[in-house]
Amino acid sequence: MAKEKQKYYTVWVGRKPGVYLSWEDCKAQIHQFEGAVYKSFSSLNQAKEAFARDSATFIGKTKGPNHSSDLSKHSALPEENSLCVDGAWNTKTNAMEYQGVLFPDGERAFHAGPFLTGTNNIAEFLGIVHALTYCKEHPEITLIYSDSQTAITWVKNKMAKTKIATTDINLPIIAIVRRAENWLVNNSYATKIKKWQTKEWGENPADFGRK
Repeated sequence: MAKEKQKYYTVWVGRKPGVYLSWEDCKAQIHQFEGAVYKSFSSLNQAKEAFARDSATFIGKTKGPNHSSDLSKHSALPEENSLCVDGAWNTKTNAMEYQGVLFPDGERAFHAGPFLTGTNNIAEFLGIVHALTYCKEHPEITLIYSDSQTAITWVKNKMAKTKIATTDINLPIIAIVRRAENWLVNNSYATKIKKWQTKEWGENPADFGRK
């Protein structure tokens, strides 16, 4: 995955209004604070400038080339008691792995790999399917987060549209993908799958931190 740029957060209305350097610090000021007003910026100077001005100038608007084009008011926070999944693929070794981490506890629920071959999309796909099987055994968890829209679509379509070549070395991982597809076809689930909003919430808790 591409490396996410640093985000800075301006809190106009919250427990302690100000400028914050991480989503975690920002969340502490606005989580369950009625009427909270806040926004992410792509530079510290932008965030400080915004804090000195009326929030209405920035919320829902773009102020020219010096302001991030993807700014938006946080419409929601990550739901707690959920399961976050992420995959990692080493472009040098071709090794692949994935894991699931409980949110907000931060406890690892499962980990698989590294496998000798694979792709990032396959890792993300297998991570979601593994999470679905985990939630079958832990029905108190009703929501899975992934930051891969491609993998979410593959899961919903019950098919991994991977272009990985079928070779002797790739056969084991292709077999695992086929088993995952068969599980999706033959099992029903009520667990919701949602996109982790990295730009608003910060890095996926299941991220391997190797970017």
